Amino acid sequence: MRASRLRWLIPAAVVPVLALLAYGFKTDPRGEIPSPLLGRPAAAFSLTTFEGAPLTLEGLRGRVVMLNFWASWCIPACYDEAPALERTWRAYKDKGVTVVGVNIQDKEEAAREFLRRFDNSFPNAPDPRGRVSVDYGVYGVPETFFIDRNGRVRFKHVGALTDEIARRQLDSLLKEPS
Repeated sequence: MRASRLRWLIPAAVVPVLALLAYGFKTDPRGEIPSPLLGRPAAAFSLTTFEGAPLTLEGLRGRVVMLNFWASWCIPACYDEAPALERTWRAYKDKGVTVVGVNIQDKEEAAREFLRRFDNSFPNAPDPRGRVSVDYGVYGVPETFFIDRNGRVRFKHVGALTDEIARRQLDSLLKEPS
């Protein structure tokens, strides 16, 4: 078909829309839009871990918190990051860091099996009503928030967390004065 005939088939107003769609399909907007929570006080939460222990953000005050939202059905990203989360916990728990996992939109048995599979020993709790994930504006899983000793959200990572990303963010927060 000749180009002159195509002009009749595709109205001029549609071309910018098609270009925007093409750009959107190859861009991850979650990774490019900064969280409005950065620099603000982290939302308080009160959960009960899978072991039955109470877990609150207030109870972690004075520690750097790496808050990770995950689900057992989140394949492959949550499966990819699970070993890195455990390694980070083991490397940093005695340095003033607490890794916290928040399980969302999941079945309890599937979540427990996930934790067993990856031998995750850091505190993990279900968010049965989704209140915590809504308060943090979680769009999907996995998402990780880094909270400083004063309870402010300082960094957000969307997607599978790596050892390098965790180390870079935690080391930066630990260097800051208490």
